[in-house]
Amino acid sequence: MTVSRALRDGTSVNAKKRSAIVQVAEELGYVFDSRAANLRQQRTGFVAVTIPSINNANFADTVRGLSDGLKPHGLQTLLGYTDYDLEQEEHLVEQMLRRRPEAIVLTGGHHTDRCRRLLENAQIPVVETWDLPGVPLGHVVGFSNAAAAGLLVDHLVDLGKSRIAFIGGDTARDSRGADRRAGFVAAMRRHGLDATRLVDAGTPPISMQQGADAMAGLLRSLPDIEAAICVSDLVAFGALSECQRCSVAVPGQICIAGFGDYEIAGMCVPSLTTIDPLPHRIGQMAADLVVQALSHPVGTAPSCLQITPVLRVRQTSA
Repeated sequence: MTVSRALRDGTSVNAKKRSAIVQVAEELGYVFDSRAANLRQQRTGFVAVTIPSINNANFADTVRGLSDGLKPHGLQTLLGYTDYDLEQEEHLVEQMLRRRPEAIVLTGGHHTDRCRRLLENAQIPVVETWDLPGVPLGHVVGFSNAAAAGLLVDHLVDLGKSRIAFIGGDTARDSRGADRRAGFVAAMRRHGLDATRLVDAGTPPISMQQGADAMAGLLRSLPDIEAAICVSDLVAFGALSECQRCSVAVPGQICIAGFGDYEIAGMCVPSLTTIDPLPHRIGQMAADLVVQALSHPVGTAPSCLQITPVLRVRQTSA
């Protein structure tokens, strides 16, 4: 019992004895097994998180913000990768709930019916991020992807552009991409412009190469195009690279805009106009909600915290 107390945080064992015990544990390579204590205290010390892509810098920034916010409270993250597949998300959520997380943070607000039932019955804090779901499961930290896409359309129209295309992917798999496309269409119609220049670049997550291929097809089919809004910065970088290969001047002949404000957006030449969704801040705010919900488990009303994405105007639409 003395060893157990010495190896737990907040120990009551005196410093000299604890130091001796810790030294022996280090020499033996012993790791304290907290399962029994966690079972007694009904705590596991981890928060489950689902993200659709493991190579997306935005989602990595959100997880980092979340982890940084949880760490001071003794909480770690258990990460699950859905690959933009709602059935896979459902499977991951079920597996995670079997491990009794203290809370769960989801990317997006679209889920299968069974996934919703699992989460509603879990009786743990749920935070949906990167979206503004119509019927939230609990807490929300997000923004309107449609409105963000509208900011890009408004910016290009202010520059005098009217023949604008949208390059995206399979909207059935990526609900946030679908919302950006819908926002593009709504904003174009609001300006009285043709909203039918919609290019399908493939299955999410869409790569730079797919962005380049989509731009090549766009230039062939609509050579008079004046601007292209891309579903992500990676797609936009591919589109920009294709224009450079084809000696199409950017922004002289065509303007290009992306979404996400990845590091590459500011580093490429010309630098890329984009939307900054403040992904690290999303993670921080989600962590704050989790900590508050766990600190006050009774009577905590669900919160909906809206992020305001920032339009970053750079050289591709100067």
